[in-house]
Amino acid sequence: MTLVFGMLLDALLGEPKWLWSRVPHPAVLMGRLIGWCDQNLNTGAHKRLMGIVTIAGLSIGAGIIGIVAERAPGAVLDVVILAILLAQKSLAEHVQAVGDALRLSLGDGRRSVAMIVGRDTKQMDQSAVSRSAIESAAENLSDGVIAPIFWFAVAGLPGLLIYKITNTADSMIGYRTPRYAAFGWAAARFDDLLNLIPARLTAVLIWVVTSRPHPKAIIQEAPLHRSPNAGWPEAAMAHGLDIALSGPRSYDGQMKDYPFVNGDGKRSLDADDIDRAVKVLWKTWGLLLALAFAAAIIGYVH
Repeated sequence: MTLVFGMLLDALLGEPKWLWSRVPHPAVLMGRLIGWCDQNLNTGAHKRLMGIVTIAGLSIGAGIIGIVAERAPGAVLDVVILAILLAQKSLAEHVQAVGDALRLSLGDGRRSVAMIVGRDTKQMDQSAVSRSAIESAAENLSDGVIAPIFWFAVAGLPGLLIYKITNTADSMIGYRTPRYAAFGWAAARFDDLLNLIPARLTAVLIWVVTSRPHPKAIIQEAPLHRSPNAGWPEAAMAHGLDIALSGPRSYDGQMKDYPFVNGDGKRSLDADDIDRAVKVLWKTWGLLLALAFAAAIIGYVH
């Protein structure tokens, strides 16, 4: 029931600006700590070793904080921490904002989607803006919702906090650039490991709520993605909505010729397709909430 109440609290409140404008969000604190590690440890001839030490130290520290927090009487603190570190409502709002902006103008849509993706957006057409928002919805459903819930269910607050600090580190230093190829290697690999099951679980949940593709199509096309995990929810979303995702896109002025996922699906996308993706986000969340509630009832009966 802690999980159920945490999911409901996140869906109800999301990330209230009145609170996080006054105190730093835990994710912000995590980011500052990782930034400090980057500035002070990402030097010298042993960057990979220092990166391993960094992610190990961050994970151990997060685990210890989780163990201490779990010892607080009652379950209120657990519920609050879980709700704070889930991103269901904020994800749905950010993705929906792209659709709403795109209905105003293409320029508004580009500016809105630039807030949630790292690729070049200035030359995007309507389909590219829509595709980017939907891809972000699928990938972040796994990273920001399903994976935190999974690790909380498996290992409580320690599991949740270890996942979040690792995922935050991956988003900051887990890049194959000259600066981070060595130092961020451990963060990227550990994040891949922690997302191995949640990404596939997300694909299953999306498949269940859309009930459109044969699962074989998802299994075949998920490996087409450049990420070992992100391809699973993205393939499930692409087939579930019968649209083409991924494909060519520009990063830092350079075009990357990535293959399409569900290339035979609809390629001319618009704000209505973003709306459909947001509905999938909530249906998937609802299914997981029902499963958590059922598990709680079964546990109570036994």
